[in-house]
Amino acid sequence: MTFRDYAPAPESTAILKLQKSYGLFIDGAWSDGHGGSMTTISPATEKPIAEIALADAADVNRAVAAARKSYDTVWSKMGGAERGKYLFRIARLIQERAREFAVAETLDNGKPIRETRDIDIPLVAAWFFHYAGWADKLEFAGLGPKPSSLGVAGQIIPWNFPLLMLAWKVAPALAAGNTVVLKPAETTPLTALLFADVCQQAGLPAGVVNIIPGLGGVAGQALVEHSGINKIAFTGSTAVGRGIARTLAGTDTRLTLELGGKGANIIFDDAAMDEAVEGIINGIFFNQGHVCCAGSRLLVQENVQDEVVEKLTRRLSTLRLGDPLDKNTDIGAINSRAQLDRITAIAATGEAEGADRWTLDCEIPKAGFWFRPTIFTNVTTSHTVAKDEIFGPVLSVLSFRTPDEAIAKANNTPYGLSAGVWTNNASRMLRVVDSLRAGVVWANTFNQFDPTSPFGGYKESGYGREGGRHGLAAYLASGGAR
Repeated sequence: MTFRDYAPAPESTAILKLQKSYGLFIDGAWSDGHGGSMTTISPATEKPIAEIALADAADVNRAVAAARKSYDTVWSKMGGAERGKYLFRIARLIQERAREFAVAETLDNGKPIRETRDIDIPLVAAWFFHYAGWADKLEFAGLGPKPSSLGVAGQIIPWNFPLLMLAWKVAPALAAGNTVVLKPAETTPLTALLFADVCQQAGLPAGVVNIIPGLGGVAGQALVEHSGINKIAFTGSTAVGRGIARTLAGTDTRLTLELGGKGANIIFDDAAMDEAVEGIINGIFFNQGHVCCAGSRLLVQENVQDEVVEKLTRRLSTLRLGDPLDKNTDIGAINSRAQLDRITAIAATGEAEGADRWTLDCEIPKAGFWFRPTIFTNVTTSHTVAKDEIFGPVLSVLSFRTPDEAIAKANNTPYGLSAGVWTNNASRMLRVVDSLRAGVVWANTFNQFDPTSPFGGYKESGYGREGGRHGLAAYLASGGAR
């Protein structure tokens, strides 16, 4: 018997207490939206999950007014220790409802249940626990003796890690004494709306957190342009980030951006190859490659390139693509038809430009959005697959001879979010890491996250940091990026 012969073991959706429809969460209560509605679907089956109300500009006004009132009358006047208690309650409730959130995230996003259950949701709780501890210690964050909150934070999150990106933004904002208006991504609003229920369970004062699903060009734009917003935090595409930066240029609204990436994973010939191969897979095929810091460019020292590619394709051949709710699944569904079309088009361009394509030979379910893990070899720095962010399970392999060549190729990108270096030579590791223009560089590992560590990019990957004490700076009057 091989691993492919095992019977499927799907996670039950019965744990979810889903409603047929969801409204907007404003001022501690549910209300109708005035921007129409949309149906959120499972990308693995294309079946509807729930009807979601959409916010328009008037709804954004209501949410901002509620957040401002709560900030002025309750939240900004509350002591840090008391705010920390609310954050701690939220963290505990997320732990208690972890299985429910994991199933909801997998259902709405398409990522494997093993990832939501074992990575996403535990990190969400960890982020709230971490910032619960900071709430009464802001003067020790290195941001001045008496740092003060900003006011109302507008937060726009992406679809690749819906609940985790919510935690990255909401937790530090609340710890610093701000109130929040959050817009989830159009294709993955479900766990943000379930989080609203957690806020109610925790007894969070009305208006401290407001959640308004909506279209980016309507609700998102209205939130960015609103004069009552003191701070915008955005995670998403570089193109949209540029537009937000232009909109806020010349205003007093604070801004942090976490945008795209084209991360390099650099493998030297003295690296532990089996461990490196696992790191490569985690770097690009985790979450179907829907990761802004994915190691989508593999730079391999020339004399071990054939060995690494052979080990990599052999290991990839053991991965299972299929039902994300099956505990045995490694590769889930692509989040949307639009994203699948984009990945497919760029992969076709890679072939047309002369790169050699290897694609996992596996069955694809008849319904849903699926893309087989793919590797391109004989790639040059001029190839589209080596330059553009694909945001899918596609890896481009390039070779190098010397550390200087590896550094030059790794830095040959307009992005600057992440990189990884694999070597057993400590001095080489330090030299290469110091020369890479990336916000985070992993040493002999990849895609490791912790709430105590800052994360963010340079160049077209944005600016500002999330995580650690650095993540508080964006939400305090005495620190942060503009």
